[in-house]
Amino acid sequence: METPRSDSTSLMPVSDVICQIVSGELDAAVVARNDQVIAFLDHRPVFKGHVLVAPIRHIETLLSLPDELMVPLLTMTQRIAGAIGSALGAQGTFVAINNVVSQSIPHLHVHVVPRTKGDGLRGFFWPRTRYGAGEIEEYADKIKSAIGD
Repeated sequence: METPRSDSTSLMPVSDVICQIVSGELDAAVVARNDQVIAFLDHRPVFKGHVLVAPIRHIETLLSLPDELMVPLLTMTQRIAGAIGSALGAQGTFVAINNVVSQSIPHLHVHVVPRTKGDGLRGFFWPRTRYGAGEIEEYADKIKSAIGD
């Protein structure tokens, strides 16, 4: 299957996970979506409630993000960061974008990671965890509810 690239001039195979989630080919715990941006739980979170926010259009890196998507991407990121505090009792968030190096998916995405003092995260060493049965939906519902507040 092919999809237009972000510049709408060439075709590329749909191979990245985010494009597959956007198209419905892959299931994800989506916490928010509009015409321009999608936000869903990372399936291997640094901490439970770790959300990825990405443009719906295939955009590979921050450097190729068109101006018209900058505000929608950051606005959704801001909403998610605020929701994580109230939904999960986090004291703050770590917000990050990997740009080429350490970018495990070739589709721009912003990490929004819940943080609390003493949570053990130091620097950029990101240990990963897994959700138990039914937990991913529980965390997604909490964040969805808080976004609506």
